[in-house]
Amino acid sequence: MSKADYYETLGVSRDASGDEMKKAYRKQAVKYHPDKNPGDATAEAKFKEVSEAYDVLKDEDKRAAYDRYGHDAFQQGGMGRAGGGGGGFHDPFDMFREAFSGGGGGGIFEEFFGGGGGRSGGAQRGSDLRYDLEITLEEAAEGTEKEIRYKRAVSCSACSGSGAEPGSGKTTCQTCGGAGQVSSNRGFISFRQVCPNCSGSGQQIDKPCSDCRGEGRVIDSSQVKVRIPAGVHTGSKLRSAGKGEAGQSGGPSGDLYIVIHVKEHELFERQDDDLFCELPIKFTLAALGGAADVPTLFGKGNLKIPAGTQSGTTFRLRGQGMPRLRGGGQGDLLVRVHVEVPTKLNNEQKKLLEDYAEASGDPAATSGSGKKRKFFG
Repeated sequence: MSKADYYETLGVSRDASGDEMKKAYRKQAVKYHPDKNPGDATAEAKFKEVSEAYDVLKDEDKRAAYDRYGHDAFQQGGMGRAGGGGGGFHDPFDMFREAFSGGGGGGIFEEFFGGGGGRSGGAQRGSDLRYDLEITLEEAAEGTEKEIRYKRAVSCSACSGSGAEPGSGKTTCQTCGGAGQVSSNRGFISFRQVCPNCSGSGQQIDKPCSDCRGEGRVIDSSQVKVRIPAGVHTGSKLRSAGKGEAGQSGGPSGDLYIVIHVKEHELFERQDDDLFCELPIKFTLAALGGAADVPTLFGKGNLKIPAGTQSGTTFRLRGQGMPRLRGGGQGDLLVRVHVEVPTKLNNEQKKLLEDYAEASGDPAATSGSGKKRKFFG
């Protein structure tokens, strides 16, 4: 049976952009992922198909080769990418980090900092993972500790990561002679690509492990406590060494990168280490001067309002902003005041204001006393 067209498999047009293909892949990968369809062989096969299609089409060189030669580009003797993997092989664990949305805190995994590198024979470092963690502005100001839960590929305990059924072994791959790569010639040009028989390991498993199906890794839940320092910004990255995906053939595990996202605050707006807020004050306080309570992230502050303060004036409270992540100290809190004008006045208040207006030489502000200046006619 011939393979389906990669574009049709992803459900995109042949001129689809990288973002469009990525969106289409994620939608299908989440739908057909084995964790969501346990025991469903059809769903597992579909997951591998969409993963293989995306693995080829996301790479510009592989996509160009596929557009020109079709599936023949990745067969032995075809037009494979120099030094890269062929489209005929796909490791679903490599794509898992893009498809899975982790629980607890809204974590999303995706390719991060290049992952585990190329597939040649020998031990392979595991892929790095990314976890997006949302915290409040208060937590960013004070620092906090979070426990996050996520899914990752870990070494199979049944076969100790070898991929072989206990009691079984491995033999040297007859196709590549243990090199993990094969060469093909096209005219005067020689190309090397991952061996399609052993997937680059250089060895063949006599009897694949029944738990991991020869992969040497299984998907499992993990958790880790993360200490978040005071002063972090949105986009700050924390690294947890060795908490990424397990390596292959005895290779080391990748790392877990936690990317911080600070929620918007209902009162404060952040700019670098400074905070901004707006404070309504009575027009009598603005005119006569006095003191006003100001909210801060660390409790209440006190702001001195000079007499005659105009609406829109900004005051600075030093050291009431965010802690500086590096260098110590804290930013400032900038408070912009808005003078409130009363919308309803009782008779006594109205009379007092009219007297004030008259004493200030502003008879146009009075009303109901016959002293209002005529503006028209």
